[in-house]
Amino acid sequence: MTPHNEADKGDYADTVLLPGDPQRAEWMAQTFLEAPRCINRRRGALGFTGLFGGKPVSIQATGIGVSSFLIYAHELLDHFGARTLIRTGTCGSLTAKAKLRSLVISRSAQAESAQSGQVFGLYGPAGPDPALLACALAKAAELGIDHHVGLTVCSDIFYHPEGRVRFADAQAEGALAVDMETSALYRISAHFGARALSMCVVVDNIETGEVTDYSERQALFTDMSRLALAVAAEAA
Repeated sequence: MTPHNEADKGDYADTVLLPGDPQRAEWMAQTFLEAPRCINRRRGALGFTGLFGGKPVSIQATGIGVSSFLIYAHELLDHFGARTLIRTGTCGSLTAKAKLRSLVISRSAQAESAQSGQVFGLYGPAGPDPALLACALAKAAELGIDHHVGLTVCSDIFYHPEGRVRFADAQAEGALAVDMETSALYRISAHFGARALSMCVVVDNIETGEVTDYSERQALFTDMSRLALAVAAEAA
């Protein structure tokens, strides 16, 4: 047990999926896992463990932004012994190519700028475990899941005074999307010698101003959840 998690050691599987939203964590567990059990309710950050394809898999909500994310990721890696973390999040598209409701897999991630709100030296590129990325691309093809893979950028400032103009440099570099946690995931996993991968569903487009309705968001996560769990079962 840690200050932010009431689970006991051994409650989490070696592989943990990390959605931000507790409702999404619960939906994923109840929809896809066999015999899911809730192992954490502290602060409303729901965590579950069950089976997928006969392999133990956990799902843990992380909240919004780097500060919240790093608390859960650090405790999972340092205290509970997780060895593989897969982010199942949302992102904003930076290009017409990555359309609303499509899936973006981060091949590398960097903070959008030195003023991005990212912490403890997260500025600069970081990447996923190569084997996990290769597995995800193979499984996506096998499952017929449309996806994009490439550079993503991260910012811990959601309501930024400069608006979308601040992403001009990232767009010039070919960045597909922006989220708040991927660079932190890749950095902290590398620090602990663990494996990591980030995949996110596009819920808004920074360029066009299009936004999905919150009421449809759980349904949007079906393909991402199927893919992440297929990778998790392979990694377990």
